Parts: sequence; C-alpha cells; structure tokens
Amino acid sequence: MDPDTRVRPLTEADVPRLLELNHAAVPAVNDIGAEEMSALVGAAALAAGVVRGGHPDARAEELAGFVLALAPGADYASENYRWFSARGDRFLYVDRIVVGEGHRGKGLGPLLYDAVFAEAQARGAAEVDCEVNVEPPNPGSLAFHARLGFEEVGRQSTKGGSVVVALLARPTP
Repeated sequence: MDPDTRVRPLTEADVPRLLELNHAAVPAVNDIGAEEMSALVGAAALAAGVVRGGHPDARAEELAGFVLALAPGADYASENYRWFSARGDRFLYVDRIVVGEGHRGKGLGPLLYDAVFAEAQARGAAEVDCEVNVEPPNPGSLAFHARLGFEEVGRQSTKGGSVVVALLARPTP
C-alpha cells in the first residue's frame, strides 16, 4: 500500500467528492443527493475517508473511498438500519462503504473497515452490521465481506420489492 494512504475524518467540504464516488457505485449503493449525503455525514458515528497521496496538510490528496457508519438510536429511515435496530442496540451499522474505480483491490476497503471496527470497539458495540444486495446481485461485495468475516444473519426485500439484501454481521474483536 502507498505510504501516503491514510484514513481521515470527512467534512462538509468532502460532500461533492462523496457524491461522485457514491454515484459511480450505484446500484451497489443507493444514489442520494447532496442534502442527504451531508445529513448522513453529520449523523454518522463514523464518517471516514481514505485518501491517497499528499500529506495531512497538502491539498494534493485524493479521496479514494469512504465509509459512513451509524450507531443505534440515529434518526434514520433506512429499512435495513431499522431491521438491525429491532435486533438489538449494541451494533455499529455500515450504511455505505465505497472505494472508487481504479482504487479497488489495493487494500483500501479493509483499511476503512479497520476504522469501523476501532470505532465499534470504542463504543462497546458487540458487532458491525451491513447489508449487500443479492438482487440486483453484488457478488464482489459479498465475497469482500465474507473475506472480512461477515456472516449472513437475515435477508429482506426492500424498496418495494425491487431489491433483496443479505443482512450481514461480524462480531467486534
């Protein structure tokens, strides 16, 4: 991995790039607008980006990916977040994790998940939860999450039946 690759907190100034990355990842993640992205960054227990190049004070860094994770009790209408909330209150829910095209396969996803598990541990969460589409299929994400130790704990149909997701969990170390 590039020695200038690091994870840093996201800010409001990152929202335009987050929208670009998110839009390019549809349908693996749902497409959202600037207002919703900004609200998610603000509500997240963890809003982190992985940057490559530059140094902490430099402007030449590139935001190559991001993760947004929510703690229990968030005011969030996601069907999947509500499913995990009904299951318990000792979790950290990954709403979305995106690594940009051209940056995949370079260890950035696991680096983002390291930040997620560190946050979950700091909060005393028993597990990290997420979902991955099975209809439309997202085999790459399913394989990625399986490699990280996530296991399916349920399935549900969302968005009026147009999407089916595998609900995944991994215990916090």
